[in-house]
Amino acid sequence: MSRGLQRLRLTLRSVFRRNRVDEELDEELQYHLERLIADGVNSGLTPEGARYGALRAMGGIMKSREECRDMRHVNFIDDLARDLRYAGRSLRRSPGFSALAALIMALGIGANTAVFSVVNAVLLKPLSYRDPDRIVSLTNPLTTGESHTALGARLVSIPNFQDWRDQSSSFEAMAYYQGREAPVMAGSTAEYAQVTGVSADFFRVFGVQPVVGRFFSAEDVKRGGGGALISYAYWQNHFGGDARVLGRTVRVYDLARPIVGVLPPGFHFPDKTDLWVPHGETDLMKSRLAQNDYAIALLKPGVSLEHAQTEMTVIARRLEQQYPDTNKGRTVTVTRVRDEMVGDVRLTLYLLLGAVGVVLLIACANTATLLLGKAMSRTREVAVRAALGASRRRIVRQLITESLLLALTAGAAGLLFANWGSRALVALAPADLPRLADTRIDSWVLAFTLGVSLATSLLFGLVPALWASKADLNGALKQAATRSVTGGGMVRVRGALVVAEIALAVVLLSGAGLLTRSFVALQKVALGFRPQNVLVMRATVPAPIPEANRFFNDVISQIGALPGVLAAGATMAPPGHVESSGGYFLDHMPAQPDWTTAPHVALNVVAPGTFAALGIPLTSGRDFNNGDTPDKPLVVVVNQALVRKSFAGESPLGRTIFCPFDTLKGMTIIGVVGDVRQSGPGSEPIPECYMAYRQHVYNGTALSIVVRTTGDPAALTQTLRGIARARLPDVPVKFTTMEAIVSDNVAAPRFRALLFGLFSALAACLAIAGVYGVMAYAVGQRSNEIGLRIALGATTGSVLRLIIGRGLALAALGLALGLTAAVAGTRLLTTMLFQVKPNDSLVYLAVAVVLSAVTLVAGFVPARRASKIDPLAALRQE
Repeated sequence: MSRGLQRLRLTLRSVFRRNRVDEELDEELQYHLERLIADGVNSGLTPEGARYGALRAMGGIMKSREECRDMRHVNFIDDLARDLRYAGRSLRRSPGFSALAALIMALGIGANTAVFSVVNAVLLKPLSYRDPDRIVSLTNPLTTGESHTALGARLVSIPNFQDWRDQSSSFEAMAYYQGREAPVMAGSTAEYAQVTGVSADFFRVFGVQPVVGRFFSAEDVKRGGGGALISYAYWQNHFGGDARVLGRTVRVYDLARPIVGVLPPGFHFPDKTDLWVPHGETDLMKSRLAQNDYAIALLKPGVSLEHAQTEMTVIARRLEQQYPDTNKGRTVTVTRVRDEMVGDVRLTLYLLLGAVGVVLLIACANTATLLLGKAMSRTREVAVRAALGASRRRIVRQLITESLLLALTAGAAGLLFANWGSRALVALAPADLPRLADTRIDSWVLAFTLGVSLATSLLFGLVPALWASKADLNGALKQAATRSVTGGGMVRVRGALVVAEIALAVVLLSGAGLLTRSFVALQKVALGFRPQNVLVMRATVPAPIPEANRFFNDVISQIGALPGVLAAGATMAPPGHVESSGGYFLDHMPAQPDWTTAPHVALNVVAPGTFAALGIPLTSGRDFNNGDTPDKPLVVVVNQALVRKSFAGESPLGRTIFCPFDTLKGMTIIGVVGDVRQSGPGSEPIPECYMAYRQHVYNGTALSIVVRTTGDPAALTQTLRGIARARLPDVPVKFTTMEAIVSDNVAAPRFRALLFGLFSALAACLAIAGVYGVMAYAVGQRSNEIGLRIALGATTGSVLRLIIGRGLALAALGLALGLTAAVAGTRLLTTMLFQVKPNDSLVYLAVAVVLSAVTLVAGFVPARRASKIDPLAALRQE
């Protein structure tokens, strides 16, 4: 065995079998001692003389023992244990100080851990599929700058998909799917469930296997009917986990489907799907214009994302040349599924993590100021240690160990705060934040907390430790660590830390101010409709179009006659989201239409009375009525945005517009309504075509009934449910309000503004506490000077100005540095702001005023105390 391995073996044994190794060492030393004694006796010495001679030869048993132990390189463990015991005693001697410092750090560590737990769940954890990094989505955006995350870009047509699959070699499997909320009956009660129609290779992409049953057969896929696969959660909730579930039926729309399998726990792609069914085939799917499905694929092993992207770009160009009418200007984008899922939320979460990181830095600076104050009281102790031979390195290590123990204590408390905080974050976060349900305190979060605790122990402990270790020995021993030894320098160091705290707080306050002002602007923007007192009942009729038309017609008529109802209607897409979009032409349809250059339009289906119920003004022409039936000419109502874009001040009434939806026939414009912000308050209105629901078969079975009431709309919930069930018992319904929909549209801005505001308020409080601490410390250090000034005639006002001026000077320097950093840093918020610029002077002015005011208040208390100093008492202490 080599010497290195022998040394490693000895070191490991010394760590894990320390008592046995010590016993062996004692036995070996005793053996050598006895040998030397025996040799002395053999040479003619007395036993006592031989023993003394042996001890002199070995140089002292204890010394030799320690030298041997040093050679094992494990003494640092003993030193650390001693340092930790001493640190524990030191912290127990100052329980108030220890509790305050631990609380400050626990808030910082807890906030960081809570946000990291969300970041870890949403952004960092790999998807719970086999080979998640090989799973990609395929989108079909325009090369004219359309984002691949836009709805129109994400959807693909089946003919294009089939060409991608046939012509590519980068993918092991490729599939398309389409999911939506659908009426499902697993028993006697109709309800909504998330149902996804999938193509043959969908489950091959994810590499999952049913825990019960089988996948769809080729015959199931071919005819687009047949069986259904259910999620593990749906199996547990609706069938009690019964293994005999196979063969039992669930009714999806008007088709009974036998259950053929149950998928494993945790698999619910996409959008928390409850049931997967074979994707049916329709004539509409044969058109390259019909972009209604999503595409997903599995890269072959060893194939990079870049290689796949290059290949798909070549295929897209080939299809563009082959089918210019439909594919002109369209490319293919290959994106990892995880990256597409997190989308725009990535920047928000990283900015929040940065914000709590700033809070932690402020907490570290605040704790460092506390430790600097404590270091003053320990100057004599440190000087005595140094005088007795302790090196500066050994002293620093002892003080850093105290900081480490404090940080670990704060980390443990921070985990409790993080547990509560992560739950609060999940509750406050937008409902569409992906993978949020996976948020938990796991091993990675624990490792993050430990790492943060260790890092912060250095951040807030190193400066006080270095300061205390370089104290002047003579001065410290003579004056017993009075403030005259290092007081002036200590004030400057603490002042610098407070300036840093204020500067960091200014950056956070500026960001919070911008986001808050942006959110207020969103709240005040004109929506184009009146959401107050509007109940929304979503209903889907699992029956043919004629029966669905009769259902909605009868139900809307009954609801409109109820007391307290002002108006009732129905719409495919209530304001707040766009469910369908396309292009349009006026007056005539070109023989070879170029849909890539056609004006963009939102497409909606509505019933008579919808505009009145939503409060959308009719500016000209007429509303739909019950005479707009399938046997009558097709009619349409357009919004003012479309009129401005295409009619240049002319009246659109009577003109023909072609908005391909479920037909290519032209529709006569019969009315014009006001603009609505279709995608929420943060988006500008776009051209929109409203079509009569009885004249269109697509989505005519799934509408949201909107009811304007005189009072609380929720009071009508049970009445409307009863009307719907009395008409058709197997129609599922669910309720919300337009105010709730509007609130959901601004959930993300509200989440950002609330959390940035909370973290910036915490940062400001910590910074102001730092100002107060420095001012109080300065007053204590200068009490004799202030007493002398008062004795010489200084007024209360002059003393107040002297002390408060110091605090305002720190605040002014911190503000200058912070505002400079904020002007540069808040540019990261540009994409999150609405009607607010990152360099908004009003926000920066408000931050300066608020911080100056609270700094004035923080400095006033110690200044007031200074002005009350008794000159005789202060001079007597000198």
